[in-house]
Amino acid sequence: MTTAPDRAPDSAVLPVILDRWSPRAYQPTDIDLKDLLGFLDAGRWAPSAYNIQPWRFIHGRRNTPDWDRFLSWLIPFNRSWAENASAVVYIVSRTITISSRTGEPSLLPTHAFDAGAAAVLIQLQASQAGWAVHPISGFDHDLAHAGLELPEDYQLHAALVIGRQADAATLSEELREREQPSSRLPIEKIAFEGRFRPDDL
Repeated sequence: MTTAPDRAPDSAVLPVILDRWSPRAYQPTDIDLKDLLGFLDAGRWAPSAYNIQPWRFIHGRRNTPDWDRFLSWLIPFNRSWAENASAVVYIVSRTITISSRTGEPSLLPTHAFDAGAAAVLIQLQASQAGWAVHPISGFDHDLAHAGLELPEDYQLHAALVIGRQADAATLSEELREREQPSSRLPIEKIAFEGRFRPDDL
């Protein structure tokens, strides 16, 4: 598994959660389709409203016909390091559902929440298997939406860059300085009892 030994939670957070982080240094190696689908299968078991499962995972692997196309939608900064990874998985979700009562389409307000939950499980599964995952939003969403041939009622949220972690020395000096697990806001800044508190408290 990947590890982030310097993280210090305020309570007994599970190691599988603390050990997940988002490196950018990758070994330029292939990933077997069976292994990748194993990670995506973990996402399949995420909770979803009414068990609609609105998420879809569209993947491209290194040294396959889709690879350059999937990379081409990334902003230059992300492409500079993601091109060494093994796979890119675009996370999308359907924004509508068909009512079981009326048979008519209606908005699905939890589609993004559900897709995010699925994406987290994919990352945890991959991390436990010794693979690194870096989620990104830095890509041309319109080009990717068109290139993936998504219907209009599907929204594109993020991409997961998956690969075998490499030594930070393989990165540029700028990226090398950032190649470490990040900290988090204190719990009192994000968890409030009873009502919301402004950030300046």
